Formats: sequence, C-alpha cells, structure tokens
Amino acid sequence: MYRTNTCGELRLADAGKTVTLAGWVQKARKMGGMTFVDIRDRYGITQVVFNIEHDAALTEAANHLGREFVIRVTGKVSERTSKNPSMPTGDIEIIADELEVLNPSEVPPFTIEDESDGGDDLRMRYRYLDLRRNPVRRNLELRHRMTMEVRRYLDSKGFLEIETPMLVGSTPEGARDFVVPSRMNPGQFYALPQSPQTLKQLLMVSGMDRYFQIVKCFRDEDLRADRQPEFTQIDCEMSFIEQDDVIELFEGMAKHLFKEIRGVELTEPFIRMPWADAMKYYGSDKPDIRFDMKFVELMDIMKGHGFGVFDSAEYIGGICAPGAASYTRKQLDELTDFVKRPQIGAKGMVYARVEADGNVKSSVDKFYSQDVLRRMAEEMNAKPGDLILILSGDDAMRTRKQLCELRLEMGRRLGLRDKNKFACLWVVDFPMFEWSDEEQRLMAMHHPFTHPKEEDIPMLDTDPAAVRADAYDMVINGVEVGGGSIRIHNSELQAKMFEILGFTPEKAQEQFGFLMNAFKYGAPPHGGLAYGLDRWVSLFAGLDSIRDCIAFPKNNSGRDVMLDAPAALDAKQLDELNLVVDIKE
Repeated sequence: MYRTNTCGELRLADAGKTVTLAGWVQKARKMGGMTFVDIRDRYGITQVVFNIEHDAALTEAANHLGREFVIRVTGKVSERTSKNPSMPTGDIEIIADELEVLNPSEVPPFTIEDESDGGDDLRMRYRYLDLRRNPVRRNLELRHRMTMEVRRYLDSKGFLEIETPMLVGSTPEGARDFVVPSRMNPGQFYALPQSPQTLKQLLMVSGMDRYFQIVKCFRDEDLRADRQPEFTQIDCEMSFIEQDDVIELFEGMAKHLFKEIRGVELTEPFIRMPWADAMKYYGSDKPDIRFDMKFVELMDIMKGHGFGVFDSAEYIGGICAPGAASYTRKQLDELTDFVKRPQIGAKGMVYARVEADGNVKSSVDKFYSQDVLRRMAEEMNAKPGDLILILSGDDAMRTRKQLCELRLEMGRRLGLRDKNKFACLWVVDFPMFEWSDEEQRLMAMHHPFTHPKEEDIPMLDTDPAAVRADAYDMVINGVEVGGGSIRIHNSELQAKMFEILGFTPEKAQEQFGFLMNAFKYGAPPHGGLAYGLDRWVSLFAGLDSIRDCIAFPKNNSGRDVMLDAPAALDAKQLDELNLVVDIKE
C-alpha cells in the first residue's frame, strides 16, 4: 500500500514504529551530512531525516527533491532532539530507509504556504495548487462540517432531502437567467434555476410537508465579494406553518451551527427589526448591529439657520462616533473624501466635536449658535470626546444609504466590527413591492409568490405600494445570510399578484400556469427560507469574500480562468443547436 499513516497523525507514542508516508514535498533543507524533508498531505506535515552516514545513496536522492514532488517514504519514527511545538507532529521525525519519487513536479508558480506570494489571478489560474494551502483547505473542511450539521439538524426536524431539476423554464422576474439551448427542441431553451422556488412549493402541494436541499443556484448578475454566478443554497420549505414557526425553527438552526461549528452559545432570542426601522436607523435592510451609531434625524434642529445646504435639504441625519473627537483635520478630510466617492455619492460632510467642557465645535459654527449645537449634541446623545458626523440631501433614502456607508467605515476605523463577535437579527415586514425606474412599474421586492400580510391585503386594490410582505431575512454582522417568506397558496390571490406586477392573464398562465393550477387542488399554507451556504461558511471562516470557501470559484468578471470558461462554441456545435452568434458592438 502507498502509506500506513497520514502526515498529520504520528505522535511520540508511535516512536519505534516503521511507517510509510506519502505526500508532497513542502520543503527540503540540507545541513551537513543530513537532509531534512517536510512531507505534506491534507492531514499535516511530518519531518523526514535522510542521514548520509545511515544511507549515502538515499541521502543523495533526497538532495534532488524539489518542491511539490510527490514521494513515498518508509522509515522509523524517532523522537526529535529539536522539537517544533508549532507542529502537531513536532515531537517526532521519520528516519528514512526508503524513498520513492511517485511524480516529480515543476517549480510551482507561487509558494504553497499559508501566506503565499501568488496574487489572486495567478492562484485562480492554478486553483488546484491553491487548494493545497492550509487556509483554503480549512475553508473546505469547514464547509463540509457545516453541510453535515445542516443535514443532521434538518433530519432531526423531520425534513426530507429531495432533489429538484437543474434544467427548468426561464422566469421573467428577479435576476437574469443562464439559459441552455435544447438540441432536441430547436429554438427553445432551458434555464438554470435561480432557486427551486416554484418546485419546492409544488412539493408542499404534493404533501411532502418538510423539504430541504443543499442546491446549486445560478444568477447572471454583476459580481461582488458576496456573489458568484453559481452559488449554493440551503433551501427549505414547510407546510401548515406561519411566519413565527419558520423563524423559530431556523433561528434554532443558526444557534445549532454557532454552537457545533464555532463553539459559540447564543441563548437570547434574535432581535426582530421591521424593515422600516432598519432603513430609518441604519440606512440598510441588512444592518450591522455589532455597534450602535444609530442615525438621528436633525431636520427640526438644523434647518432654518441660514446654512443653505441644510435649509434646502429633504433629509438631514447624523451619527455619533464615540471617542472620536480627537480626529485630526486630515482624518476628517479623508472621511469627507470617502463619502464623496462616486460609488457613495454624497456632496460633502459636516462634523462637530463635543469638547471636554460640553461645548460643541463644528465645521459650520458661523451658522449656528452654541445653544443650537448643544441641542443637536443632546439629540445625538453625544458625550464629551464624541464626534458627530452629518450628511444631508434631497432624497432621504439615498442620503440614508450614504450615511450607512459612513457608519460602517467609522465602525471599521474604530475597531467595532470584530469578526469574532456576532450580532444576529431578523429583518421583517418588508414592503411587498418596490418601484423600478427601468421597468416603470412595481416589482416584487422578494419574488411574486410572497404572501402579503393579511391586514394589508385590502390595499392591493387601493395602494399596493404600501402593502407589507410576510417576508423575513436573517442578518449577521451586516450580511444577509438567508431569507424567505410565507407563500401565496391561493390561485386567485396569486393571479392578483401577477396583475399588479403587469402580467396579462395570458402571460401569467403561460409562465406560471402550472403553479396556479396546482393551487386549485388543495395547496396547504406553506412557507420557507433559503440560507446562503457560501455566506455562512465565509462568515464562520472570517473571510471578506465567499470565493475562498468555494472549491473552484469564478473571478470578478464571472470567468473561470483555470478552465478558460465561458468560451466560444465551434461551428459544428452551434449548427447542432440551431444557433447563430451575432455579437453586438
């Protein structure tokens, strides 16, 4: 056999045993008549010693080993004279008797170490080498442990794991679909699922009661750190439940994962924050509540004193940064430049320091008396030593979003966004619809199958924009890790929803007739939730991006640079699929 042990399991108790190890050469170093080779596999690293006095030919062979050579070594486990406490195997070494090179290696394009010298693009091109590094391997091991715990938890709650198809019909709502041409049905296309939404609802109609699936989903959308064109959902659906039932069960699942994976015991119920409050106080539907700095509206205090920027504003709001009154003018100018970045879009920033004697020193002192500034500081609940930062604008929603970015930046600068601290909440009572300037119509904020709040249903006819949804998102440290809703299970209400979204009855029947017809055959009340597995893993791993917890991710342009995909098809394939490529300039 190739090995008797892995490179991470031998300990001092194994001293005297003859063992065989197989793995990759991490590094080799020659010291006089001895050569030391670190051999590595997924499980760890073990030091192997080749001694010229013990076997000159073997030692000479070891001197020709290069990094990442695949080798097999047989020898006796011996106690090290110079122990390495930083290695689990650091008390022992292998005195080599045999060496076989299973496969030589070219010099790798970057170092296979925890802190590699390879840039992102290079490591993505040679991802199979990057996966040999400990940090990336640990992320995949963490992902494995999480999926096992998810299955264990959901199985204990009576869920069935059921697969749904990858080739489905295209849906007009939501993100863009990835489409797949059908050779046997010329001119027609499948779509890869953005989620198994309608299929899991049909499973509820079919009486499965509790379904889950760890499933690949696909969205053709612009990328950022927490998005990939293909991603993995922990997708769940339940029958005969209300919103509180779903929240209670999946809050329990979150606490289970925290305890089993991170060793963190969360005993308190998660906060439930209405969407309107999240936007009012944090400017985001995924607020980071590890720290305070709630927005305070200052319209009544700051308007009407001759400062034109504020006097003409539709919204004036501020945050109080604790202990930051010592910020220098240079630091304040950096913050002003930060909020003026194109991606944030503020025109400027006003600041005020609360001094030790309680007086307030502001960048707009000449427009405001000390009494007004003190009243402003009191409204902000600011203490001596605190720094007040204020933004204003002619659109309240946009200005709150700018203030949100400033709040997060200050939280980062003040060290308040500790990755080892977790603040969990549910955002609830989302609007049912949002206005699309591009489409010039109302769009479903979540998806068109979300049930409106019972008390708001009459407003579907009179004021649909004011209707709230039975929808909920779980947010941890400012990241949406999952969300869901209670679903519509009545064909008439579903038809009404499609009407508000601008579907003709014919179009609704064409796109979703299968679902509305199914509702006519005794659909139970049902609802569910989907967690983003990639986001959960990156959260627990302390990563800023989901990319390093996915084995073979795409880059920021949606490309797999290792496989060079996507790529053009040859003429024969296009002909078989009845496709003509016409790339527009």
